[in-house]
Amino acid sequence: MSPALQAKLLRVLQEREFERVGDSHTIKIDVRIIAATHSDLAKMVAEGSFREDLFYRLNVIPVHVPALRERREDIPLLVQHFLQKLGSELTPPRTVTVSQEAMRQLMGYSWPGNVRQLENAVERALAFTHGRSQIELGDLSPEMQAVASAHEGGAVWFPDEGLDLERYIEGVELGLIRRSLERTQGNKRQAARLLNLKRTTLIEKLKRLERGGPGAN
Repeated sequence: MSPALQAKLLRVLQEREFERVGDSHTIKIDVRIIAATHSDLAKMVAEGSFREDLFYRLNVIPVHVPALRERREDIPLLVQHFLQKLGSELTPPRTVTVSQEAMRQLMGYSWPGNVRQLENAVERALAFTHGRSQIELGDLSPEMQAVASAHEGGAVWFPDEGLDLERYIEGVELGLIRRSLERTQGNKRQAARLLNLKRTTLIEKLKRLERGGPGAN
């Protein structure tokens, strides 16, 4: 949040009132605030980019939620939940399961985007089933398939329609870059050193791959 928005939120929390934009009438509120962040707010307070008084107003009962890669045993239950939710929205509604091979891959992935990324991955895989009742490894993204093959010692899984080699290699590259960034806590210079790349090369590759490959403009 910008400093101006932080000040406005602090006033709402302190005074328990606000005015709508363009209105002079004050509205009283009685609410509880649940806030979530992936940023280190204590560090931001020390750096002066987040208000200390607002931080202590929000940080009354802190709850630490571990990253998804730290609680992989939750992945099957989350996948089942997302499939039930998404399957009920299909026309007609249908029940979809996940093969053991695909589930092993989902549990082996590092999930830098946590639960939201997992939900998106399940939704994408469901779309690629084309009416089948089970999600197979080939329905997952190339990046996830690539991580699975690396984890399994290089055994590549070939879908019936054949392997898109270019997308497969892109998935391997992107997966390795993201894993190097995770290991170095986002430090691109150190991540580039792990991959024996120049920092500028790593940044260019990451931008290109996240845009969708070498053909993307």
